[in-house]
Amino acid sequence: MLQILRRMENYIHQKENWPNFTWNSNEFVNLLSETRNLQGRLIGKMESLGFELRDEALLETLTLDVLKSSEIEGELLNPEQVRSSIAQRLGMEFAGAISSDRNVDGMVEMMIDATNNCFKPLAKDRLFDWHAALFPMGRSGIFKITVADWRKDTAGQMQVVSGSAGREKVHFQAPDADLIENEMNQFLKWFNQEKNIDLVIKAAIAHLWFVTIHPFQDGNGRIARALTDMLLAQSDKSTQRFYSMSAQIRVERKGYYEILEKSQKGNLDITEWIKWFLNCLINALNATDKILTRVLFKADFWRRHSKTIIIERQRKVLNKILDGFEGKLTSMKWAKMAKCSKDTAIRDINDLIKKNILQKEPEGGRSTNYELKK
Repeated sequence: MLQILRRMENYIHQKENWPNFTWNSNEFVNLLSETRNLQGRLIGKMESLGFELRDEALLETLTLDVLKSSEIEGELLNPEQVRSSIAQRLGMEFAGAISSDRNVDGMVEMMIDATNNCFKPLAKDRLFDWHAALFPMGRSGIFKITVADWRKDTAGQMQVVSGSAGREKVHFQAPDADLIENEMNQFLKWFNQEKNIDLVIKAAIAHLWFVTIHPFQDGNGRIARALTDMLLAQSDKSTQRFYSMSAQIRVERKGYYEILEKSQKGNLDITEWIKWFLNCLINALNATDKILTRVLFKADFWRRHSKTIIIERQRKVLNKILDGFEGKLTSMKWAKMAKCSKDTAIRDINDLIKKNILQKEPEGGRSTNYELKK
């Protein structure tokens, strides 16, 4: 009987006191203090910028957040579509706006709603709307799934499994489907009514709690990260996001999954999870300097070339480069980005070289590479 009971309590949601989490604040008080200090400094730095630069930084951050949250789940979205979709929904002027796929728009809509409306209550219907936005065709890849409703577990218990057939390793097993309604009612009541926990710590708890319930057939990770952003926006007292927790989780993905599994197979003392979360958040806040540096460089670039004659096709490609173009710039890549012939691309590039905007990279090779002239 004792062995059966122990087997039943493999996961925290099976513990007798679930979901009464405990933690030792003394073990992370310094981390929380550092986090709060970095948040305040970042908000102050952003408020000192003009509206245009702040909007550009916001666009950069939200684009990164959407891309990386999807990438964690193995879904690669088109960066240009994401950027364009965000700009349109926030009413920003964005040169080179393009149409975007429905799944891109859905992910963007969820993330913007979570942060722009961070002070509005979280309700079941709101979560269902987010889930429907993530899966507009009612499918995850080629598989039909239950959308805008709790999972049904018609194919068996919800498990997170790795390994080949016959050598599967169960990392986690979620609560049974018939328990979800009650589990989520408790979660939503706590999410909306709990006022005595620091909001950064509340974001850490909400993230772990939600992914442990795993209420949907798919999309749980993305929604958990949206909820995290929602509470972090509340903690910043700002609906504008200038740092991306999702981007940092993507960088630390291996550690993220390891601490989640350890926490879900542990007891209800989640001190270690909170410490990991705070360290990840500190790294995310520090990484924002890279975004700000790129935004300021882009603004300075266009200020320096404000009187230079640059045609719209060239301007479009230059903006793509300034927004974080990856890899080497060649005439073929220029032609693809500008949607023009290679001959036209070469003329565009040579014109910009004469205007001291581009230069050939010093390294030789089979093809000529170009870079912005500093």
